[in-house]
Amino acid sequence: MSQTNILLESGTNELEIVEFYIDEVDEHGNPYTGYYGVNVAKVLEIIRKPEVTAMPNQPHPCVLGAFNLRSRIIPLVDLSQWLGKRMRESGAHKVVVTEFNNVTNAFLVSGVNRIHRLSWTQVEPPDRNLSAYTGSSITGVVKFDDRIVLLLDMERIIADLNPNLAFRLDKSEEAREDEPRERVVRVLISDDSSMIRRTLSRGLEKVGFEVEQTDNGKDAWDRLLAIKAQAESEGRPLTDLLNIVVSDIEMPIMDGHNLCKRIKDDPVLGKLPVILFSSLITDRLRHKGDAVGADDQISKPDITNLARRIKNLLGERQGFSFAADAG
Repeated sequence: MSQTNILLESGTNELEIVEFYIDEVDEHGNPYTGYYGVNVAKVLEIIRKPEVTAMPNQPHPCVLGAFNLRSRIIPLVDLSQWLGKRMRESGAHKVVVTEFNNVTNAFLVSGVNRIHRLSWTQVEPPDRNLSAYTGSSITGVVKFDDRIVLLLDMERIIADLNPNLAFRLDKSEEAREDEPRERVVRVLISDDSSMIRRTLSRGLEKVGFEVEQTDNGKDAWDRLLAIKAQAESEGRPLTDLLNIVVSDIEMPIMDGHNLCKRIKDDPVLGKLPVILFSSLITDRLRHKGDAVGADDQISKPDITNLARRIKNLLGERQGFSFAADAG
């Protein structure tokens, strides 16, 4: 698959998705086709199903084994099994090879349809009912005339399959109960994954930060405008109300790159540091965050590094000092 089209101009609120499908069989033996999508930026290539070697002590039954791709040993995941589906047998199965969170994985699917170029405004967040039915494994919905494409929460899938890749905060970063707090650090986070929002909030709160959550860039932008208006009406510095923004990149309605660009283009909000915290922070894609003025970019799921970089930025920009750093 060509990579030439994935490097869209930064901050335009556009994305490209690979649409693939799984030919399923329900409990009554009836055939059904489910349509799914993944951001092209996460896809390295699409190949035919290779010969797979079983691994000892395979961590999950949907991990079929591993295969060799140009001297890289890559685990192969039966995506239908993880989704609780039964895929119909076929000699034409495809494998979607991905790279995100600094790891490479491959997913077995029935086939691949095409690449779609979209605006994030065309991606609807799943409602509570859909989230409940899908076990919160869906981050977005794209409606076409004849079908619905569900965008999968790939980070959740990999965290479920490999607990070593889960979000963890180093104990050394946790705030001590006796630690003096002359100033409160207020963080606004934006992420479309409810699991990641909860985990990230708990981690940053353990560091001693106050955290406010939003689930997409549009809600974050609206909240930032409200905070800006409040600061102006009360005659207070913006940093009395908010100190830093931490945003995912992939989000329905408005993505993190577009959010970051809007913040940095605003003469008041532009003074706030913005950290992009995403599975898409790779050497291949880092330039996109640079182009929209991100102050830092950190790959998920490294909450410990995120907490340290927040402290560093606020120490440099807003004069914060942290007792843990002094020792």
